Amino acid sequence: MIVGALMLQLPLPDGLSQEGLVVLTMSVVATILFVTEPVPLPTVALMIICAQVLLLGIDSTNVAKSLMTDSVLFIMGSLMLAVAVVKQKLDKRIAWWLVRITGTRTSRICLGISVTSGVLASFIGEHTVAAMMLPVGITLITLTSADPKKVRNLAAVLLLSIAYGCSIAGIGTPSGGARNAIMIGYWKEFFFDPTNPETYRFLIDYMKWMMFAYPIFLLQLPFVTFILFKTFRPEQHDMSRAVVKLRAQVEIEGAMKRADWMAIFLFFLILIGWITISSDIGMGTVAILGAAAFLITGLVRWEDINSGVNWGVVLLYAAAISLGVEMKNTGAALWVAEYFLALLAPLGADEGFGLWTAVSALTTMVTNTMSNGAAVAVLGPIVLKVASAAQESPIVIGFITAISSAFAYLTVVGTPACTIVYASGYLKTTDFLSVGWKMVLFSTILMLLVATVYWPFLGV
Repeated sequence: MIVGALMLQLPLPDGLSQEGLVVLTMSVVATILFVTEPVPLPTVALMIICAQVLLLGIDSTNVAKSLMTDSVLFIMGSLMLAVAVVKQKLDKRIAWWLVRITGTRTSRICLGISVTSGVLASFIGEHTVAAMMLPVGITLITLTSADPKKVRNLAAVLLLSIAYGCSIAGIGTPSGGARNAIMIGYWKEFFFDPTNPETYRFLIDYMKWMMFAYPIFLLQLPFVTFILFKTFRPEQHDMSRAVVKLRAQVEIEGAMKRADWMAIFLFFLILIGWITISSDIGMGTVAILGAAAFLITGLVRWEDINSGVNWGVVLLYAAAISLGVEMKNTGAALWVAEYFLALLAPLGADEGFGLWTAVSALTTMVTNTMSNGAAVAVLGPIVLKVASAAQESPIVIGFITAISSAFAYLTVVGTPACTIVYASGYLKTTDFLSVGWKMVLFSTILMLLVATVYWPFLGV
């Protein structure tokens, strides 16, 4: 609050309007509150909403309209689906299916965990899959040894396979994370004009997003296991004893029930809907329809969704997107973009590959201090204006920002998946630093390589 009050007293910089200064101040204060969390994060959302009315003089009805976009509906529906999927408790069956395919070698099991976590997380969100797969990892650890000290490195490899598998997969599809939906919303809000056919390329649908981002996720998968095994040396190279115990537990549970098959069927219908009709009716509508289907079939109760969904997260992303739109409308985003370019110019990083690298580094730094969704919500309007000012493709810069926001490997709070596996008690905060810097370096190089070699074939 003190920082905000001081900023509002500063002389108005050249090229920035009074409204732009107010919005910029709101963004800085919101970022500080995101990082330090002196109040619950949904409180920040409420403050953003009120500030738009009180400080900018925007009609409250118009502020309310800006909060409910298709991107916000999509985030809300995805969180509802996450609760429905976790409710089915398929963790032991997933573990058994996994080891039947991979065998008992520790390295192959870890790769299998990364692949399974990744493929699932790319469609239903990393926090959901991390919550589903954590019991799988803990089951394999405890069946190997009841003494955590004897499986210290094994636990690190197994659990970080889940966390990083989920993190790298979150970029794969729009439903992989809120940050993806936020960037899609920004492209539409900033660049789409229904009267101009040339701007229809900024309407990024489910399949088009996958064409850009999914190859990066797939290329990273085998290297996750390699980097983890080079950093942590597991005590056991074969997990046969744990697999035998796991098989016995699955046999006790018996065959899959009708509700299990129905849940799988509904999820595939939702996935097909995202791929085929989301460009016509919106990804948010498909997600809400899916959540309604789980409720109608009785696979989940409203009480479960009401208690399981973090409604504060929905409010937070809605307010962040609304603030991002005001960053554009008041010219604050353009002013920051031009200032950012001026700083990069002496370094030769104000265009082309240098700009890509600078945007990626900035996003990676920010996303390791706050949630990746919040990072994209804050940086999105700025980097898209940077792209326009530098005559770079906003689609390329937008994808680099969204994908780099997944490189939160260094801290426990960087991604929901890292927070969830850390909560198991098997990991230390230093474990994330030990392996995280290697993951950041590799992921950044791979993304820039794909952007240089592959993306031009997609017409950008």
